Amino acid sequence: MKRPAVFFDRDGVLNEDSGYVFEIHKLRWVSGAREAVKAVNDAGYFAFVVTNQSGVGRGLYREEHIHALHRHMAEELARIGARIDAFEYCPDHPEAVIARYRRVSDRRKPAPGMILDLLKRYPVDVGRSFLIGDKPSDIEAARAAGMSGYLFSGQDLERFVRPLLGGGKGGNG
Repeated sequence: MKRPAVFFDRDGVLNEDSGYVFEIHKLRWVSGAREAVKAVNDAGYFAFVVTNQSGVGRGLYREEHIHALHRHMAEELARIGARIDAFEYCPDHPEAVIARYRRVSDRRKPAPGMILDLLKRYPVDVGRSFLIGDKPSDIEAARAAGMSGYLFSGQDLERFVRPLLGGGKGGNG
């Protein structure tokens, strides 16, 4: 049975974007972010994270740091009975200093690759799904994957998400 999904960008949507967030002690949740994920879960939607992480390709941190941060985020969400069904990230960048990450990737937003990969792995009702991002490239990725995208201004994420659950149509940006 297919279910709708909410695709969250990470930095600037779930957590404050202080520039290349990878250290657990520097993670600061956006107001209402954990509660927004729980509301998505409670509404029967999948909750996914799709995040560009070019800091890896730029040599600022390693993929292990991303995995550790995502584990920490999952643990914090579990404390309130919330969960992310899958975290996807793209470490690539065309100007990366580390050669193995220096490429144009169909997974790097605004390309829809991370979203499309999740759609292959999970029974998602695309027509009722949407993405929440803080940049036009997030909205472009959603549209390229055939779903709505909503620009989040950085205020209270739970208040932003609740009216969208059950609809998932429309979009902006």
